[in-house]
Amino acid sequence: MTQVPQALHLLLLCAALALLGPPVAAYPADRGYNVGDPVPLFVNKVGSLNNPSETYEYYDLPFCRPDPIIRKKESLGEVLNGDRLSNTLYHLKFREHKIGETLCQKKLSIDEVAKFKQAIIGEFYFQMYLDDLPFWGFIGRAEEESWAGGGKGPNYYLFKHVQFDVLYNGNQIIEINAFGDPNLAVDITDNVGVDVKFTYSVIWNTTSAHFENRMGRYSRTSLLPVYQKVHWFSFVNSIVIIFLLMGLLTVLYMRHLKSDLKRFSTVTHEDDKEVGWRYIHGDAFRQPPNSPLFFAVLGTGTQLLILVCTLLFLACIGTLYPYNRGGLPNHLVLLYVLSSIIAGYSASSFHAQFAQNGWEKSVILSGLLYTGPVFVTASILNIIGLSYGATAALPLGSIAVIIILFIFLVTPLLALGGVLGYRFRSEFQVPSTTKRHPREIQWLAWYRRTPCLMFIGGLVPFGAVVLQLHQLYASMWGYKIYTLPSMLFVTFITVILITALVNIGLTYIQISVEDHEWWWRSVLCGGSPAIFMFLYSIYFYVRSSMSGLMQLSFFIGYNACMCYAFFLILGAISFRASLLLVRHIDHAVKRE
Repeated sequence: MTQVPQALHLLLLCAALALLGPPVAAYPADRGYNVGDPVPLFVNKVGSLNNPSETYEYYDLPFCRPDPIIRKKESLGEVLNGDRLSNTLYHLKFREHKIGETLCQKKLSIDEVAKFKQAIIGEFYFQMYLDDLPFWGFIGRAEEESWAGGGKGPNYYLFKHVQFDVLYNGNQIIEINAFGDPNLAVDITDNVGVDVKFTYSVIWNTTSAHFENRMGRYSRTSLLPVYQKVHWFSFVNSIVIIFLLMGLLTVLYMRHLKSDLKRFSTVTHEDDKEVGWRYIHGDAFRQPPNSPLFFAVLGTGTQLLILVCTLLFLACIGTLYPYNRGGLPNHLVLLYVLSSIIAGYSASSFHAQFAQNGWEKSVILSGLLYTGPVFVTASILNIIGLSYGATAALPLGSIAVIIILFIFLVTPLLALGGVLGYRFRSEFQVPSTTKRHPREIQWLAWYRRTPCLMFIGGLVPFGAVVLQLHQLYASMWGYKIYTLPSMLFVTFITVILITALVNIGLTYIQISVEDHEWWWRSVLCGGSPAIFMFLYSIYFYVRSSMSGLMQLSFFIGYNACMCYAFFLILGAISFRASLLLVRHIDHAVKRE
């Protein structure tokens, strides 16, 4: 009876892998062309240079369009990335030059002229793909009128001629560039209809570059060599300072802890009132309030930690690389689906150590704790994207695929992890018996309360990540390519270590004043660097050239989801580090 559901789950898993996995390379390394062979060319989208989320389908502007328009079949990751590839009237044949080839001739109406004019004002670009190589070009240009022109404002020119410069090595295409000819442009400053003859040229030249290195140019052009050297120097300098700080804190913690253990081991009964954390060892492992939610935080945080580490590892080994179209969203969705079993296992196994019943609620909450807010945020952003007609809005079919994945894959894997975590749970080793009634917590000074501790616990790790955070935001919301994933991985590991170390100190300070409610506080203080990350994203937006309701909503929404994920990750890490400290201290108390 159990073989049928297992077979069904296996079939669904294989279907998801086929659906979500990166599309098979249409142009492998041995793909070659003979002279005169047609080279596949697809138009993708147009968008504002300053607003990376505001992209539209290529034919939303009145370009020359084929009849019919055939959209290329895309993976879920490409759709999530906003790609909408379609066929075109441009015809490129391998090593065949074309000069002044007519694309089409059309009469632009007043409304069509206005669309082009608005696109030029917004500094719109177009994106195309030739032989799976992305390239860009501007639609037109604005030219400020001279002082003798009467002060009527800038003139707007639409490029009616596009030149393709293609480099090849042997029978393989290595590089493609496209640019509009400013000498062949039509003035559309006045809102009147105009006849336009769109043309294009294709120039083929040889190069000594190899096919396997053809994607390297995109990485090289994203960062100036001098700036890259400065970036490396700043990174190494920051890492050295951070590790020196962690070493210093570790030495101070160990010396202070050993001193306290020695002092408290010789305390007399009359001095009991002066004993700090020794006095609350019977309350230190009391089950926290809202425990199902707490255990769900641990489960979801652990799942996201594994997901981020796997993504960074894949980027370091070259599986994820710049302009692997849809690669990152594909891997992100696939890994989240498969790692759902980790969330269920972590939440239920930790819950079952305290109570035999109720672990199902922790598992359900771990499945909704992150996907719930993300789903609500994505739904709002999708409505905004649809109102703008942008490619960032997901079509109904893609939404249905995501819902099906959640119902038929995420939910069963989450439940399976919960069952495994409950059945293979370990006993929670409490060094001392928990008292029936909790000890009353004395009044705490303002600098010992949660907001101040969260500020300290967030500011120190944030200082370790701010350098790379700027580069990450510039890659996500700009046109730089993050070319050093290994540097990002090292920074992430460093943030994890310093977050754990700082929050061990904060937890020690808390229990030293006989405050035994350290469970939730360790999560809040550990996750607080994410709050600083979100505030820095607001600063980044203010300093950038982004504008408009759509761009602002997408920027705030997606950054909030990302920072929320890091809040859960660092919170789970901080609690586990604090748990090790409290266990060590309680074991020392029990040995006395």
